[in-house]
Amino acid sequence: MSGESHGPSTKVILCNAGAGAAAGVIAATFVCPLDVIKTRFQVHGIPKLGNGSIRGSLIVGSLERIFQKEGIRGMYRGLSPTVLALLPNWAVSYPLPILHKCKCLICFNFHVCVDGNHQLSIGANIIAAAGAGAATTIATNPLWVVKTRFQTQGMRVGVVPYRSTLSALRRIAHEEGIRGLYSGLVPALAGISHVAIQFPTYEKIKIYLAKRDNTTPDSLSARDVAIASSVSKIAASTLTYPHEVVRSRLQEQGHHSEKKYSGVIDCTKKVFQLEGLAGFYRGCATNLLRTTPAAVITFTSFEMIHRFLITLYPPEPQTHAF
Repeated sequence: MSGESHGPSTKVILCNAGAGAAAGVIAATFVCPLDVIKTRFQVHGIPKLGNGSIRGSLIVGSLERIFQKEGIRGMYRGLSPTVLALLPNWAVSYPLPILHKCKCLICFNFHVCVDGNHQLSIGANIIAAAGAGAATTIATNPLWVVKTRFQTQGMRVGVVPYRSTLSALRRIAHEEGIRGLYSGLVPALAGISHVAIQFPTYEKIKIYLAKRDNTTPDSLSARDVAIASSVSKIAASTLTYPHEVVRSRLQEQGHHSEKKYSGVIDCTKKVFQLEGLAGFYRGCATNLLRTTPAAVITFTSFEMIHRFLITLYPPEPQTHAF
């Protein structure tokens, strides 16, 4: 086995990272206004618009109100930390190096590949996706805390606003310590189930579509990639959404605000007691409206950019041995 490579080449890693980061940024920028609304719904509940009742479209009405009160800047609150978190998130997770590495380790060390092309079984695929998700979640959690605080900043009374991502990180670290930077980490880690559902589902749909069209998963059209990404995202988002509500509420409460929740269990109990099951799905419709096109944009952009980069910088042939 000496001299043989069991992992992706440097060119493949760079192409994956570049394509993934670019795709993530494009999608995050496109859907940021919807992300702001979703976060506010999760933390503060569904707002009343107009004369005490919801009029017209809730989403359009919420966008109008944010624009009137906070301007265009209010609609893009939290974009900077989101982009900073997405760069490493998409540059090192699926379908990029960390997940690729997880797949290689599982495939070669445990011999669970289901065919000669090293396609993993469903269980092994889920383990690889979960491992990649855990690594990126832990690394980027402080940025997601800042993002949540930014997006709810316009609704927080009596709190000195954060000026920038860096100053917010410094303030949270100074005022709340490491615990503040990692608030919401437990439900965020529970959200790995989202990754463990979405990516294997995406892979399986791609394989199914490729077999149907008598081609390979890497050669699917943009339309088929869009179908696979949207279906997998809707399924994963709907099944795992409650953890996002708990995470957002824990991340939003800061050092100077009155603590509503002492932890994950306390937050879960109070949401259920006060709001019922519906409380765990606040903003779910907005989330699907945001995440579905975001997933389509991200995955389709990644696939197309990745194919373009690979044609420009083809990797060297590799040999694999068990």
